Amino acid sequence: MLRLSERLAAIADYVREGETIADIGTDHGLLPIFLLQQKRSPKVILSDIRQGPLRKAEENLAIYTPGIEADLRLGSGLETLKNSEVDVVIIAGMGGHMICDIMAANPEKTRSFPKFILQPRTAQDKLRMWLCKNGYVIVHERLVRERNKICEIIVVDTTLRQERVINENELKTKLFDLEFEISPLLFLNGDPLLKEWIEYKIKTEEEIIESIRTKGSKASLSKLNNHEQRLKKLRELYKRCLFS
Repeated sequence: MLRLSERLAAIADYVREGETIADIGTDHGLLPIFLLQQKRSPKVILSDIRQGPLRKAEENLAIYTPGIEADLRLGSGLETLKNSEVDVVIIAGMGGHMICDIMAANPEKTRSFPKFILQPRTAQDKLRMWLCKNGYVIVHERLVRERNKICEIIVVDTTLRQERVINENELKTKLFDLEFEISPLLFLNGDPLLKEWIEYKIKTEEEIIESIRTKGSKASLSKLNNHEQRLKKLRELYKRCLFS
């Protein structure tokens, strides 16, 4: 039986029994193969922009799920899928900007898939902001450890829509409150890694401020106030985490 990393296992947890899935940027195909093994997904599509990973995924399919058919497709983003072809689209291990580009390329097609499970490696705040500005509703968030890093998982339900478009003042408030960086859902759900996650961000910010004060250029000194304000807000969120 295939064993997944904590990160991939956490992503798999958000796939319900009977849901069909497409794994975009499937790499070695371990996640969809696991879902086939568990008989959780009756149909999986393994999609990647490179032939090499697809060959490796095909080898893994033969090892872990011999005799079970899976659909391997070569191409970019959602281009390999037809509208409404699957229930769930998984995009994991890519940068937040790239995920935005994939979802923005064809809004009608994107909206045709009921659920997206996203695991951005970078620019997580930019992804959340883009989702918010484009009317997408985040229904679940989770932090998960992968070796010495903490990863973020974001689940979007495209069948839901925001009641209204967020205005610029609200957007600025959310940015100031770091809501796009540290999701309110993590507080609401009492995520067990949230305290450690904020501690890491506080430590990083303190190191940046110390570096600017001791050897910063004039250009970096001009940003000192922004970093100090950010540190203040992080400490407020940390206190909230302790008492929530």
